[in-house]
Amino acid sequence: MSIKSIVRELKEMKDGIGNISRRGLEGKHWRGRARSHIAPDETPAETDQIEQGRWANLPQELLLDIVRRVEESETSWPARAVVVHCASVCRSWREITKEIVKTPEQCGRLTFPISLKQPGHRESPIQCFIKRDTATSTFLLYYGLVPSEGENDKLLLAARKIRRATCTDFIVSLVSDDFSRASNTYVGKLRSNFLGTKFTMYDSEPTFEVPMQTQHANQMSRRFHSRQVSPRLPACNYSIGAVTYELNVLRSRGPRRMHCIMHSIPMSSIEEGGTVPTLTSLSETFGGHCPQLSTSKGKESVSDISSPSPAQSPVLAQGSEEPLVLKNKAPRWHEQLQCWCLNFRGRVTVASVKNFQLVAAVESFHNVSTADQERVILQFGKIGKDIFTMDYRYPLSAFQAFAICLSSFDTKPACE
Repeated sequence: MSIKSIVRELKEMKDGIGNISRRGLEGKHWRGRARSHIAPDETPAETDQIEQGRWANLPQELLLDIVRRVEESETSWPARAVVVHCASVCRSWREITKEIVKTPEQCGRLTFPISLKQPGHRESPIQCFIKRDTATSTFLLYYGLVPSEGENDKLLLAARKIRRATCTDFIVSLVSDDFSRASNTYVGKLRSNFLGTKFTMYDSEPTFEVPMQTQHANQMSRRFHSRQVSPRLPACNYSIGAVTYELNVLRSRGPRRMHCIMHSIPMSSIEEGGTVPTLTSLSETFGGHCPQLSTSKGKESVSDISSPSPAQSPVLAQGSEEPLVLKNKAPRWHEQLQCWCLNFRGRVTVASVKNFQLVAAVESFHNVSTADQERVILQFGKIGKDIFTMDYRYPLSAFQAFAICLSSFDTKPACE
């Protein structure tokens, strides 16, 4: 049997399981009106057997070979979706797939949602692009070089800009039609100050194991409205970094000057042999410690959640290591073009004040080579009307890079 026929059967089986689940939900709806019955103890085992199916009994060596072949053959989206299908067949397939699929730092590919919060590739940048919709104030991050003609681009993250009286919020989600913090697609947010000169990045999950006492204190310091919090999802925000734009008091000509302090990434990560704390699962970080809050019926709306101060942030409280600091690479003045220029290696084609390249702000006492000091960790620039490219690499993740780029879309009259 060929790999393509196996994948085709997997898709058909997955659709069949979905139909069984829907019928089960409808049955529960009608059984709720009938007389209750006592279910036998063997029922969960039978249900589990139906969900697992015949594919769960494959020999482990054969299963490893099948998933490995699929993973190696489908390296780009949308074809790489079959790797995700393999992980959704049953429990045994999921464990094998998780074992075979490597992190973006190792292979340079994005596969599962957790990949968006893992560091990028060390050797080459991961290339993405952003589409801006001014009518809805939304920003969509796609995986790929440029937009394709067939509109089959893989959506990675979406953000909505929400203006408030004293600040601006960018709510980041996994989907483009749900930006509620009560949703399980909520990823994090970016918040600006009143002048739009400082932005704070918040992650929905800590980047490392937070002590129970610190985590509980951080969560209880927030005030939630009962209509805005789901009882099954902890709506938590952890400060992971800050983006600061220098004030241009003299109104001098030149690009914006920015600094990024990544509290969740140590400076030692860019030194030889350095590493970054890496999440392996989106759900394991909560550990079931977030409080269960009651809800009431009513329309959900995206509203303000009081965030902890940097001193209370569990990421900053983690300790002693110096955080990674990024700065924008200084451009050069081009006499013939009469503008500031940077070498974007063909990835940026339109001049804009939003264009930037970020490198590590390294001091002389840091053990970082000259080549690593000049290496561009994140670059962002315009290529057309409401279309921008975003290329990032280790030690930033896709979510962190996207949050930094979102700060460039906010109005900054004091910095230009």
